[in-house]
Amino acid sequence: PWTSSEIKDKAGLEALAKKLNPTVGLWDPLGIAETSPETIGWFRHAEIKHGRVAMAAFVGYCVQSNGIHFPWNIQGWQGTPVVSFADIAAAGGPADR
Repeated sequence: PWTSSEIKDKAGLEALAKKLNPTVGLWDPLGIAETSPETIGWFRHAEIKHGRVAMAAFVGYCVQSNGIHFPWNIQGWQGTPVVSFADIAAAGGPADR
């Protein structure tokens, strides 16, 4: 749902970029600002989502590097991990849409 305060076009993106970073302004090497409002909204949503995933990964890294681990062994039969990449992808795949 679009609201009147959302930035939908190149002029809005330029104004926001100039307000947030007057030195650089709008830097758009891929030309995303010249696309449709739906595409701009999709890219903004994807940027927020990936930023949240990056923040969660950073917190996980900090926790692990400080020596906090699971109290149980997560190794499967003969050293194969019980939680594999396929399991994580299957669980996260539908949630990523």
